[in-house]
Amino acid sequence: MIYLITGGERSGKSSYAQNLALQLSNTPMYVATSRKWDDDFQNRIDRHQKERDERWTNIEKEKYLSEIDFSGKTALIDCVTLWLTNFFVDTKNDVSLSLKEAKSEFEKMARQPNTNLIIVTNEIGMGVHADTHIGRKFTELQGWMNQFLASNADEVVLMVSGIPVKIKG
Repeated sequence: MIYLITGGERSGKSSYAQNLALQLSNTPMYVATSRKWDDDFQNRIDRHQKERDERWTNIEKEKYLSEIDFSGKTALIDCVTLWLTNFFVDTKNDVSLSLKEAKSEFEKMARQPNTNLIIVTNEIGMGVHADTHIGRKFTELQGWMNQFLASNADEVVLMVSGIPVKIKG
């Protein structure tokens, strides 16, 4: 099963996804995709790690998530926005190449047998219009990847102010 959990910043996506993972497995995997860009990101990583207890297997992987063996497991991938940022930066802001590489990684993950993937993403295009050309390009990348993930997901939940709204499945 593939679950996509989407919504705005601080909408409750990660908490919802973690609870879902623990409903599906007593020993879920948590895959963190963030690079440690600065102290603020490190603080965020530390806070998220403290939210998870010994039941979790924590993996930090910036891009090539398909290298992880998800077979027979429940895995929470948090989050697509930070994951896409890594492709976007490494391709020097090439939207098409970033999208191609991210889709390819997802397809490889999705083919692994007996897997529950819970994927957290952001709806960054629902807010303020990006001020910069690069920001607008990234918003397009995020929107296209979200559409791709939603089309492949068995269930999609939109988080609104901490309330899950099932939109597919």
